[in-house]
Amino acid sequence: MDFGPDRWRLYRLCLREAGRATRESMVWSLSRLSSAPVPTRLLFAPQDLRTADPTVATDIYSGFFAFSGRAITTGGRSPFAFTPPSRAWGEALYGFGWLRHLRAAGTALAQANARSLVDEFVTSKLGDRRIACSTEITARRLMSFISQSPLILEGADHAFYQRFLKIIGQHVRILERQVRAGALPYQQLMAAIALCYAGLCCEGLDRSLRRASRLLARELDRQILADGGHASRNPRIVVELLFDLLPLRQMFASREVDTPEALLHSVDRMLPMVRLFRHGDGTLSHFNGMGVTAADHLATLLTYDDMRSQPIHHAPHSGYERLEAGRTLLIADVGAPPPRSLSQEAAAGCLSFEFSSAAQRIVVNCGMPQIAADPIIQASRSTAAHSTASINDVSSCQIVDKKGGWLQRRMSAWLLRRIGPVVLRGPERVIAERSEREHAQLLAASHDGYKARFGLTHERRWQLAPKGNVLEGEDNFWSEGGQTGHSGSAQAIIRFHLAPGIKASVAQGGRVVMLVLPNREAWQFSAVPIAAEVEDSVFLATADGLRRTEQIVLTVRPGETPSVRWRFERLARTFEPNQPQEQAELI
Repeated sequence: MDFGPDRWRLYRLCLREAGRATRESMVWSLSRLSSAPVPTRLLFAPQDLRTADPTVATDIYSGFFAFSGRAITTGGRSPFAFTPPSRAWGEALYGFGWLRHLRAAGTALAQANARSLVDEFVTSKLGDRRIACSTEITARRLMSFISQSPLILEGADHAFYQRFLKIIGQHVRILERQVRAGALPYQQLMAAIALCYAGLCCEGLDRSLRRASRLLARELDRQILADGGHASRNPRIVVELLFDLLPLRQMFASREVDTPEALLHSVDRMLPMVRLFRHGDGTLSHFNGMGVTAADHLATLLTYDDMRSQPIHHAPHSGYERLEAGRTLLIADVGAPPPRSLSQEAAAGCLSFEFSSAAQRIVVNCGMPQIAADPIIQASRSTAAHSTASINDVSSCQIVDKKGGWLQRRMSAWLLRRIGPVVLRGPERVIAERSEREHAQLLAASHDGYKARFGLTHERRWQLAPKGNVLEGEDNFWSEGGQTGHSGSAQAIIRFHLAPGIKASVAQGGRVVMLVLPNREAWQFSAVPIAAEVEDSVFLATADGLRRTEQIVLTVRPGETPSVRWRFERLARTFEPNQPQEQAELI
């Protein structure tokens, strides 16, 4: 982070965060004078829409805890006594979402196990409290306790019931305190949802419910955009929020309490937005933090779409576009980075796209890994991990990391602990325009993410034929003067990451790349005026780590070749398994 403007952005961010830390400290000091509200009784438990697997209950009873691709065997010890093997694993454990699996088992043993684990966590001082006490995980745990209260309380004595109500009140107090202390925007929204859960499902929390309803309306208005996307631009967050907001909408109706208009309008907008990201195989596009799609969860969620809404195609507020023709689909990222406070998972993938034919993905982004160390996670956010162009393999966004001088490293480390790896700098001006010509759909977009450093603006154009059998594209790199000394030697690398299972072979000296899909459908890629190369790549958005795949790479010097045209074309015949490669290249 030696680039001057980035250094000053880091300093300003540290100053703002120091102010938030001071406010946080003051609120926590004053809150010691107040006591936690205690609800008088539980009225009902909301439905948990996430699918459950009763076989997981057996694993948990035997001491095997597997979350987010990592697992530990307790050997009779408490799972909370172990250091989490990853932050994601710790968040899953301390969020208690796994209680739904024990409830699905429906046995007295599972009930007793659930009650024992809940009691052990709240009465002991075990566990990584930094993860467990974070706003988002505290909110998630409160929602899990309330949703699974029939499991936890069935067969319990009166003393445990009263202790459980006290636990609910303590979580409410903690969340209200964190909201007053200035939690980050997404944390505020999660706290508001959890506090509404508690206020609607428990008797005696009416004041908390009124405050939470106002907070919920405010945050939904701020964070759910006019087209239904979340301000983080992360498809996964839209899905996760719907799983929490749909039951909440039903709870307001059940209690005959006025439902906030912001809640009703947000849900109605978000469901079509989920469909925008959905490919023919049921998976969601890999943009800005999206990793593995839980197909069963998504299918369950979409059954709650009463209107059976169609996907929107134009989402200018979220910065996404969807082109569809025949059985071919293209989804493109044409938006600027999200606000800094919501950019912990945002990627440098401006002007990247994903492209599929029916149920077969062809061009993808590498996606967010489920099982990986921090360096791989950060690499997945780079421009090189997306199907777009990078200059000198530099990402179009600068993300906070532990690089630079001694002071910068110390400040970055502190920020990473406080707010995570947020985007420090990215494209400021992103322009997108779609149109139609002779029934072909056209999309053009540009961004200035490389202008300050290399004096270059990247422009990309897509054209999808009416039948969906041809996708034409063009990448342009142009300058408006004021170039730095690096622009003359700049090298643009255009990548098209191929979905796993696609076989790619170069023909005609690089002028053509033959693509054979797993369903034996054949496509041909070509580019002018340069030759294409096929290189190794990895697809990271898998449940079991990563999968090796390939990528088509075009390399140009914008000073010599400012424009590159490329084309994907579906071939009339499919490739048969026993067909010689030479014949395949002539189809």
